Amino acid sequence: MSLNNSLSLRIACDGESSSGKSTAAKLISKKYNLFCMHSGLLFRYASYLIIEHKPKKIIPFLRKKFKNLNYKKITYLNLHSQKISNHVATLAKQKKVREIMRIFQKKIIKQRHQICCEGRDQASVILRKNPRYDVAFYFRCNLDVASLRRWIDLKKKVPLIEVKKSLRTRTLLDKKRRHNPLKKMADAVLIQTDILSKKAMVTKMSKEIDKKLILKYGRNFKAR
Repeated sequence: MSLNNSLSLRIACDGESSSGKSTAAKLISKKYNLFCMHSGLLFRYASYLIIEHKPKKIIPFLRKKFKNLNYKKITYLNLHSQKISNHVATLAKQKKVREIMRIFQKKIIKQRHQICCEGRDQASVILRKNPRYDVAFYFRCNLDVASLRRWIDLKKKVPLIEVKKSLRTRTLLDKKRRHNPLKKMADAVLIQTDILSKKAMVTKMSKEIDKKLILKYGRNFKAR
């Protein structure tokens, strides 16, 4: 399915760590032919750079690195190591770091009018206004299920109990951080991924997206 080039569609996908939001964003972006941006990759890339280069002054270093960054470049990197996961949880709390990421994300969004943005503050901050999201989704997953999924993603190289502890800590930090905490917007559609198959998840999301597109453009929105 493709949308007419003249139409705009901006989707926000937020949720807890390993809740399935990245997979959902990829699948729904593929279905509607949207540009897909994962904000978590930006923070992970920042952690990767810091771990790799050990800069004395983190903020000027990151500003320089993200000024002309090609987003596609980082999508080919493996940024999901446990070391990066532990580092990024603390890094993401810093206001100045989040501002660097916000500016970069806003830049990409202004270049794309058909986009799906995935992360932890897409609906509440990045796509809250100018421009605002058309549809927002919030993802949750049972901790045991989420831990098992992440453990498998890590090829079982880290003890499952450590993975579970890391996810619990990360979600707690995300929800309680002072700047741009993780939260569900009132109009966000809840997607509980531990009780939905991928097919059911995409079907539920598609119904909400189609409903919004029909409201905005009528029933001929699919044609290109």
